[in-house]
Amino acid sequence: MKALRIIAIALAGVILVAARPCAAQEDANYPQRPIKIIVNVAPGGGVDAASRVIAQKLGERMGQTILVENRGGGSGNLAGDIVAHAKPDGYTLMASPGATISINDFLFKDLGYKPNELEPVAVLTSVPLALIVRPDFPAKNFAEFMAYAKANPGKLNYASNGIGTAAHLTAELFMLKSGIKMTHVPYKGTTPVLNDLIASHVDLTFIQYSAFYEFYKAGRAKILAVAANKRVPALPEVPTIEESGYPGVISNTWNVLSAPPKTPRAILVKLNRAIAAVLDQPDVKAHFAAMQTDTEGGSIDDAKKYVANDREYWKKVIIAAGVQPE
Repeated sequence: MKALRIIAIALAGVILVAARPCAAQEDANYPQRPIKIIVNVAPGGGVDAASRVIAQKLGERMGQTILVENRGGGSGNLAGDIVAHAKPDGYTLMASPGATISINDFLFKDLGYKPNELEPVAVLTSVPLALIVRPDFPAKNFAEFMAYAKANPGKLNYASNGIGTAAHLTAELFMLKSGIKMTHVPYKGTTPVLNDLIASHVDLTFIQYSAFYEFYKAGRAKILAVAANKRVPALPEVPTIEESGYPGVISNTWNVLSAPPKTPRAILVKLNRAIAAVLDQPDVKAHFAAMQTDTEGGSIDDAKKYVANDREYWKKVIIAAGVQPE
């Protein structure tokens, strides 16, 4: 019996040794079939648009079809759960706003996955947020807005594209810094926020300025300040919130491609390098520039650092503002 046990252990060792080169070879030959990117929001928004442009170019570069599937719902957590439990082989990925993999465990109870266990592949794009008010709002600039808000405590309402989104948390950050109080009106996505603000059904929003850029130029919305550390080239006349007297209100919305936990690093690196090359293409840069959107890119380690920094930054805001998980 002892001899049989020794033989069995030895055979198991041989099988494991033989399997490792096969797995390594499979990683080296990746991808060998179509890749699916699950977008965790409804079609039509910034994440969806960015994902489709990048998916097409990525497919051309990697020699495989990249399928894009929208799985909105649950504030993006439905797709997060699906991808977190998918096979970690690089064939199921997720495109999402950053919060899905950085802070959603602070905002939602009983998640079916751990956001910070998902593997960041690359940060795709980003856009600074801005304070945008309805077209008939009784303020022409940021100073007048603050005077109005202080003279009418608690009367303003602000729209966001969902609980825990950058728009929601930026408004909370702004209230902490400025001392004004506003009522939150959450929507399901950016488009309904845009529609209701243009129609003057809500007072204001803190959202990516790119969504309202054309309306601003047409005089159908007012962009009063940007939540960036410097003025936006497309809006040189619009001040930052910092320079207007409220330092520390810095916020952007950013999109990230991520993979299931424990996806082999070799696959992550191959994807990351291909995406970086795509984002560096002149036509891709021009496409996003026309959308008032910045391309990001960077290495795997850059992506991990981006996520970690975002997590720490907004964790402090969530605690300070007393935002309770749903």
